[in-house]
Amino acid sequence: MNAPLSIEAEPYTFDLLPAKCALLIIDMQRDFLEPGGFGEMLGNDVSQLRQAIVPNQELLAAWRAAGLQVLHTREGHRPDLADLPPAKKVRGHGAKTIGDSGPMGRILIRGEEGHDIIPELYPLRGEPVIDKPGKGAFFATDLHAILQNLGITQLVVTGVTTEVCVNTTVREANDRGYECLVPEDCVASYFPVFQEMGLKMIKAQGGIFGWVTHSSWIIPHLA
Repeated sequence: MNAPLSIEAEPYTFDLLPAKCALLIIDMQRDFLEPGGFGEMLGNDVSQLRQAIVPNQELLAAWRAAGLQVLHTREGHRPDLADLPPAKKVRGHGAKTIGDSGPMGRILIRGEEGHDIIPELYPLRGEPVIDKPGKGAFFATDLHAILQNLGITQLVVTGVTTEVCVNTTVREANDRGYECLVPEDCVASYFPVFQEMGLKMIKAQGGIFGWVTHSSWIIPHLA
């Protein structure tokens, strides 16, 4: 599959180059999406995020079947918390914060159950997993080096949350020269208004950060 794929998108058609495009799934972690996790502990409605699971499953299955590159990210920190800024640790003044014990182990700590990716979208052997300490997938990670080594110039970005880690990663990628396509049904926010505005920000001003599409406009081209 080498010919460009013309994907319907906003603000205009996205020419997807299969050999140079990777699917980057952002932070589909148990602590964010499962009942009882850190996201719910903060008072969020995790059902809002879980709406993106099935669309991601369908896109991921089609992407894998086409033999294209897949990468995953997880937000979290070292067990010794050496990479956790104090300002992030105390932000929100919650009763429980990053590093504290939660229902699925220490909250957002690498190696704990809650930090891991949900079973529905679990990485296959050979699919790189990027452990990131911040919101953006390029900050303090080897993602850029991996993408360069793979010859990747385009990203289909999915995951959670739309206005935070997805948006931050798309902006970081844009500044590094990557073209980003975001399927609106494969990203999600705890807050519907943030979902709407997060997508508008990406495609505004002629696609200032990237393109927005729907998984149903991608999957048929992968068959």
